[in-house]
Amino acid sequence: MFEKYRKFETTFAGRPLVVETGKTCELSNGSCWVRYGETVVMANVTASAKPREGVDFFPLSVDYEERMYAVGRIPGSFTKREGKPSEKAILTSRMVDRPIRPLFPKDMRNDVSVVMTVLAVDPDCSPEITGMLATSIAISISDIPWNGPIAGISVGLVDGEIVLNPTLEQRAHNDLRLTVAGTMEKIVMIEAGANEIPEQQMLDAILAGHAEIKKMVAFINDIKNEIGKPKFEFQSMELDHDLFAAIEAMVGEQVKVALDTNDKNERDARMQPIIDAVHEKYDPEYPEQGAMLDECLYKLQKKIVRNWLYEGKRVDGRGIDEIRPLAAEVGLLPRVHGSGLFTRGQTQVLTIATLGPLSDSQKIDGLDEETTKRYMHQYNFPSYSVGETKPSRGPGRREIGHGALAEKALVPVLPSVEEFPYAMRLVSEVLSSNGSTSQGSICGSTLALMDAGVPLKAPVAGISCGLITKPDSDEFMTMVDIQGLEDFFGDMDFKVGGTKNGITAIQVDIKVDGLTPAIIAEAFEKTRKARLYILDEIMLKAIPEPRKAVNEYAPKMFQISIPVDKIREVIGQGGKVIQKITAECEVKIDINEDGSVFVSGMKLENCQKALQIINTIAHDPEVGAIYKGKVVSIKPFGAFVEIAPGKDGLVHISKLDNSRVENVEDVVSMGDEIVVKVMEVKDGKISLSRKDALAELQAKK
Repeated sequence: MFEKYRKFETTFAGRPLVVETGKTCELSNGSCWVRYGETVVMANVTASAKPREGVDFFPLSVDYEERMYAVGRIPGSFTKREGKPSEKAILTSRMVDRPIRPLFPKDMRNDVSVVMTVLAVDPDCSPEITGMLATSIAISISDIPWNGPIAGISVGLVDGEIVLNPTLEQRAHNDLRLTVAGTMEKIVMIEAGANEIPEQQMLDAILAGHAEIKKMVAFINDIKNEIGKPKFEFQSMELDHDLFAAIEAMVGEQVKVALDTNDKNERDARMQPIIDAVHEKYDPEYPEQGAMLDECLYKLQKKIVRNWLYEGKRVDGRGIDEIRPLAAEVGLLPRVHGSGLFTRGQTQVLTIATLGPLSDSQKIDGLDEETTKRYMHQYNFPSYSVGETKPSRGPGRREIGHGALAEKALVPVLPSVEEFPYAMRLVSEVLSSNGSTSQGSICGSTLALMDAGVPLKAPVAGISCGLITKPDSDEFMTMVDIQGLEDFFGDMDFKVGGTKNGITAIQVDIKVDGLTPAIIAEAFEKTRKARLYILDEIMLKAIPEPRKAVNEYAPKMFQISIPVDKIREVIGQGGKVIQKITAECEVKIDINEDGSVFVSGMKLENCQKALQIINTIAHDPEVGAIYKGKVVSIKPFGAFVEIAPGKDGLVHISKLDNSRVENVEDVVSMGDEIVVKVMEVKDGKISLSRKDALAELQAKK
């Protein structure tokens, strides 16, 4: 029945990889299943028969679809089915999109859709990498024009050694989470999170990954040569060169004058009359080619800017490695726990830090081992930041991607839970955007965290590096701190975040067919120098070190450990004990299965009271300690006082007061709260004294 079924096998980073095609999804342009270990991902790629009308870009969509059955779990939502893509799925879609997009024909306007469906997950074999490989294979064997294949790999650094596609166990103590994609000749995508890795070590890891990528690309080429379909002919949307030449002759010099400013608003204002004049002249002649006219104007601006950069001239007059004017401020907002404002030219980001108990950590319903996240970074990009009027409709894929990059950059320098038992939420509000707001949000986050009193291991800064290449040549030039126009018309946005010691995050977007090791090495060196300048000359002058204590409006957090067999007693039947402590002390209490107890509250004394109660329940009361307890029973010989839920002791009538007591009721009544001192603990019985507690407190006064 399945005459077209084919199976191809190889090894990838030492583990078996199997490609199957021809059995399922026969209506797709290209389809395959890739089995890596016991991870299985199905990729399907389709293309429209005709170009989309009225667009001046290549319409590609990439979706990575997680299925909870792949890890044997039922979704946690009310409907018990997968809903909108998780952040991890969106980030994976972007990670696959970036290396494949530049390799499609730039003059093609046919819609192309890529769908990766995760069918089964082996924790040792990344479904994200498997999905990237499956996508490359599906497009390669399809009839869709594409200049691939590419392959991707995960690279780790375990005990100082480079490891390809690290296993779950290796990832547990891994200092590098690097994803590299490439063709046979060049690197086409880099994304990394790292524990302050030096630039040279990072470059070594990238090149080690590329060496293995080349083997996989050769394997995919073999599949393509054996079963690949002939590529279809498409209607080219190549520019009308005669029209372009006419527009250049008409307004070329005016466009040069319009672009020659560092003010984005002024540039836009100068360009608008030029755009209107071109449409006024050519719209009657080309009534259905409005998009073509706009593309001619775009290409004209691109040509001018790139020629300037080739000559060493930047739009705003800066030197090639000169950073725009910088400013940093902290403590801008009252009552919030921490705030930082970072400005670079016309790019400005305000980041606000909020601290909370660990129970505020984000719960993740996904396919990998991460189930909670105590550090959350969210990035908002409102339309006013670029002078537009679009309504706010929540974060899109770009916002989620930029937020994740800034989050990745800060995670390696955060204090451990034991050092700082807080959940942390950072929100970056982009106030003005003219290039590399994601890196501005890294700097703003560092400022806000330090202002909030978070004891970072080291401050982190971010900066981007651009690229201009010459067609049909190995010549290239890079420039640091690219603004919007240079990003828009350039070939690369190489974003690097890190400390003085090394790199903590990388994300690279490119528009050409790939990067050579020389380009990557130069980008690393330029971003390193710029990062050190930003840290020393701007950020650390605004706030040299984290605040010594958290903000007065932040909750106070404490952590203790209790024996695991005492957790039940602290919680109580039906949660009665812990609810009682929470209500009486006005605190929030979280208890983990390992016996870790986290207490948070706005008042220090309330937290300390709750901790004392929990300690008393979990351990025998400390002899000599003073407690505030409640009288729960009165007998002729004394009063029983509860010093913690389920823990009460006897205050003998002779220990009730400094003078002789005839009747217990003369001194205390049921429900009274009194101070008592623990005199003895023997065979589970607790002997208390109000008389000694009063004497000790008086002596302290």
